[in-house]
Amino acid sequence: MKKNSTVATRRKQILKQKQLTIGMDLGDRFTYYCVLDAAGEVMVEQKLSTTRPAMKQVFGRMPSSRVALETGAHSPWVSRQLTELGHEVIVAHARNVRLIGESSRKDDRLDARMLARLARMDPRLLSPVQHRSAEAQVHLTVIRARAALVGARTALVNAARGLAKSYGERLRKCGTQQVSKGLAAGLSPELRAALEPLLAEVASLSQRIAEYDRRIEQIASEVHPEVARLKQIKGVGTLIALTYVLTVGDPRRFRRSRDLGCYLGLRPGRRNSGSSQPQLHISKEGDRYLRTLMVQGAHYILGPFGQDSDLRRWGLKLAERGGGNAKKRAVIAVARKLSVLLHKLWVSGEVYEPLRNQSAVVSAVA
Repeated sequence: MKKNSTVATRRKQILKQKQLTIGMDLGDRFTYYCVLDAAGEVMVEQKLSTTRPAMKQVFGRMPSSRVALETGAHSPWVSRQLTELGHEVIVAHARNVRLIGESSRKDDRLDARMLARLARMDPRLLSPVQHRSAEAQVHLTVIRARAALVGARTALVNAARGLAKSYGERLRKCGTQQVSKGLAAGLSPELRAALEPLLAEVASLSQRIAEYDRRIEQIASEVHPEVARLKQIKGVGTLIALTYVLTVGDPRRFRRSRDLGCYLGLRPGRRNSGSSQPQLHISKEGDRYLRTLMVQGAHYILGPFGQDSDLRRWGLKLAERGGGNAKKRAVIAVARKLSVLLHKLWVSGEVYEPLRNQSAVVSAVA
């Protein structure tokens, strides 16, 4: 009874306080939170269920405060709910908060306290990120669900081909979209009986993926007309363009189009010290799936079916420099420039000119 009365007394004090700073360590089932007063003293440290009713019950009665939490599976909906309750929410980049990730004394309670202290000192220490809207989250879920089905289909096709090889036979070559139950027609009876159900599941997944493709086209045409601007580049389809728009969100939050390369983790890391300037791999920060799509677009641009353009010519020159990794580096460089170009087209609304630099040279000579 004494403990409960103490907690109740502290909660009453919180309701009377102003300029509160709250740190939250989100867990899958429970969330620890730490409340600091204006002087930086700990007022209360408690845990609550990671559910919408519990969040509303605890933070709905608190005065408008600064709340810091880390990125994670629950951070999008929690940040939106706390914002609706009138709080200033700071979503910290989990990889960049080294005082938490690399701490020798790490637990949920101490993490919440550290988040609160960093938010009270300087929110920029948390490398804050901006979550997308609820509508964009739903649309992006459609894309991610499709990607999950594509991954499952690829795994099943690879399993079928591997099982056939281990029996001394082979499935004929075809694209994953053409895989069906009839693909096992040329196999021995016993192997055909084993693989036909698996191939039927692959065909069923292809139908579900086609349904997702139609939904993605509908979302792009009805909700995001800016996707049409990005599709001017041959090699950028509806999937890449819509994923780019939904992931970036507000294009105006980037001061320069070149910042998109860093945002997607397509720029080399940097660890310079004195005269030492080692060449590092790309940082691979940001959204992994969008980065994968950018690389796929770059492969098409540099491939045999790519349209002649300034971007393609620039990438092919990089690939001609030689070396074992020249082609790979060219693909990453083109993916980085592609992300910058898409942002430029999105913000400016210009018509894409594949050979703009060549046209400028010809005009200058003329």
